[in-house]
Amino acid sequence: MSITQNIAEIRSRIAAAAVRSGRKPEDILLIAVTKLHEPDEIEEALAAGITDIAENKVQEIQKKFDQIHSPANWHLIGHLQTNKVKYIIDKVVMIHSVDSLKLAQEIDKRAQAAGRTMDVLLQVNAAHEESKFGLDPKDVPQVMADILAECPNVRIRGLMHIAPYAEDPEEVRPYFREVKELYETLKKVEHPNADFTCLSMGMSHDFETAIEEGANIIRVGTSIFGERDYSKKMGGM
Repeated sequence: MSITQNIAEIRSRIAAAAVRSGRKPEDILLIAVTKLHEPDEIEEALAAGITDIAENKVQEIQKKFDQIHSPANWHLIGHLQTNKVKYIIDKVVMIHSVDSLKLAQEIDKRAQAAGRTMDVLLQVNAAHEESKFGLDPKDVPQVMADILAECPNVRIRGLMHIAPYAEDPEEVRPYFREVKELYETLKKVEHPNADFTCLSMGMSHDFETAIEEGANIIRVGTSIFGERDYSKKMGGM
C-alpha cells in the first residue's frame, strides 16, 4: 500500500482503540517517525493529513528541516546529548526524551537565548532496559521537581515511554499502565511550567495497546513508511 493508504488504515485502527478506551479518535495525536526516510516520502505523509513528524537524530532534523516545504511540527524523540541541543532549539516544538536535570538545564539555557519556552516530556524507562535511556519511574518525581525549580524556560508537558519489543503487545501492557499511573500522579503537581496533557507511548507494533492504556500521542514510522533502509544510516556529527 501507499503511504497515504497506510495512514488511512492506521487512523482507522486509532479510532477503534480510542473507542475501546472511551475516548475520541481526535484526542490521539499521530506523529509520523521519519527516521531514514526521504523528503518526498515525508511530503506525501504531510499531504495525507499528518501534522507532526519526529526524528531520532539531531543531524537528520538538520538535514531535512529546510527540505520539507509543507507545514509540519517537528519533534525530537531520540536520545539528546547536551552538546547538540543548540542545533534544534529553534526547530522542534517538543523534545520527548529528557532524562536528566543536566539535559534540562542545557535546554533551558538555549531556550532562554532563543527567547522561547521549550516543551518537553520526561522519558521513563519502566522496563528498566539497559539498552534504552530514560528515568527509573521512582526517580521521575524528584527530577521533575528539580527541573521545575531550576529551569524556567522548560515546560514539562508529560511523559514518554518506549516499551520493550514483544510479538504480543499484551506482554507490554503492564508497562504502559504503570507509566499512565505515574502520569496521573504527576498531573496533580501545580506549577506554571507543569502542564501535563501529553502521554507519548506506543509505536507501530503496540500503539493500539498504548492507546487502550491512556496514550494520547503515538509515534509510528514503519507502519506508515515501510521498513527502513539502514544502509542510508547517517554517521554522527
